[in-house]
Amino acid sequence: MSHVSAHVLDAAAGAPAAGVSVQLASAGGDLLAAATTDTDGRVADLGPDRLAPGDYQVTFGSGAYFAGRGVDCFYPAVTVLFTVRADQAHYHVPLLLSPWSYTTYRGS
Repeated sequence: MSHVSAHVLDAAAGAPAAGVSVQLASAGGDLLAAATTDTDGRVADLGPDRLAPGDYQVTFGSGAYFAGRGVDCFYPAVTVLFTVRADQAHYHVPLLLSPWSYTTYRGS
């Protein structure tokens, strides 16, 4: 069983992205958990505590984040689909975000 954390950095501002909504769902879209990034742009534990092996998605509310700063953006949301494996306990999903692009990778 596994758990998920996330981190969002605002590349345009060169700072952590505080106040970004983050949702964890099954690959089919069933909502499992929701949180908001803290002042360091992090969600330390996006529940539930344990995920069974399978496919999941994390969706970041990029549109609302940039709208709150008066900035137009191209991506209203960023969804990252990933696979949880039985032999791995922690999945960290970092997002480097700007109004016009994003990058993500498997974090540690």
